Amino acid sequence: MRAEWLRRRVGVLAERNFRRFYTGFVTSLLGSSMSTVAIAWAVLDSRVSATGLGLVFTATVIPQVLLLPLAGAVADRLGRRRVMIGADMLRCAAQTALAVALAMGRPPLWLFVLLAWLGGMGTAFFSPALTALTVEIAPADQLANANSLYGLAASATRIAGPALGGVLVALAGPAVVVAADAATYAVSVLALSLLRLPSARPENPGTQTAARSTLRADLAEGWTDFRTRTWLWAQSVQFAFINLLTWAPWMLLGPVEGHAYLGGAAVWGAIMAVQGAGAIAGGLACLGRRPQRPMMVAVIATFGYALPDIPMALHATAPWVALGAFACGVGSAISSAFSSTTMQQQIPPDRLARVSSLTLFSSYGIGVVGYAVDGPLAAAIGPATVFGVGAVYGLLSSAVVLALPAIRAVRWRGEATAACEPRPAGRRTPPAARPR
Repeated sequence: MRAEWLRRRVGVLAERNFRRFYTGFVTSLLGSSMSTVAIAWAVLDSRVSATGLGLVFTATVIPQVLLLPLAGAVADRLGRRRVMIGADMLRCAAQTALAVALAMGRPPLWLFVLLAWLGGMGTAFFSPALTALTVEIAPADQLANANSLYGLAASATRIAGPALGGVLVALAGPAVVVAADAATYAVSVLALSLLRLPSARPENPGTQTAARSTLRADLAEGWTDFRTRTWLWAQSVQFAFINLLTWAPWMLLGPVEGHAYLGGAAVWGAIMAVQGAGAIAGGLACLGRRPQRPMMVAVIATFGYALPDIPMALHATAPWVALGAFACGVGSAISSAFSSTTMQQQIPPDRLARVSSLTLFSSYGIGVVGYAVDGPLAAAIGPATVFGVGAVYGLLSSAVVLALPAIRAVRWRGEATAACEPRPAGRRTPPAARPR
């Protein structure tokens, strides 16, 4: 009985490929969470203003906005593992160069920006390939557990990484922490290299493989898959503006209000830890769950994104803000786990990376604007109004998307369902046969 209970929730860890990859993935997430503190400290220690620090952080996002659609198509074309190894090697090289520069003195701002840009390029290629690689290293009936474990790793390292990074910066300096982050990317590269993926074979032995398409045709095919699925593009549009109107104020103006009236950095840090704890709780709740209508569950969970903005709009005390943050963490974990799993179940595996990249592109491309405009908006109309607009949009958008018939129509697909489904006519040979 106990063995079955464990298999249903974490049975994916029994798969050697997934276990190897997950080890490297968690290690690199922890390194990244640690280095965020170290880089911020190093930039400010180099006598660069807060504006300069903003440039460094922005430099990690812009290449993701620019490259995500292309990155997904490249991952489908060249192989997900191959692209992820290249992405982590680039990020490892960037962090190694920064660690060396920090050890030698105080690097100029342009070097911080350049290396952050290179790291962002690596992330742009790694992220969509991750969604697609998961279907190759996890059994079909364990995809939701795999996605939940990804979320648990991200949440846990977001809590532990900054705390550990802060201690190490104080004891050994930023260069050591950044060097450790570079080493974690090397661990991820090793883990990816050790994966044993099945060799691609033609669908019908003895027949000729279809002519290879162009990259432009691959991009067009991914766009068609994206726009013809209402449940997918509707939630992508919802998230693009949630990031702009609801999430960006929370991340940007939240610390400002924390400093102004909630009790300072320690209280705000505790609120962020509570949000992370909520995400861990949500991820644990997802393990072993197979909702009949996964997109309905995912959209219901998005109501949580608006909840922290409500007490901020009302100028509520820290416990109420922490309660909203906890609910947000729970909702974000559940929404991410089941929306990712639905995409992996519904999108043909050979096009999964490029479709995933389009969902990420909309979130980054529009959401990043919030970080530029929320500060001036708060100065003009007040933080409470900005938070209020974010809360209203978050609640209304979730209600509208939940009401769509296409959301309710999506059903959970098990391994048997996927295996029995006929292949659409006119499709090219899936690039599972392409080199990884």
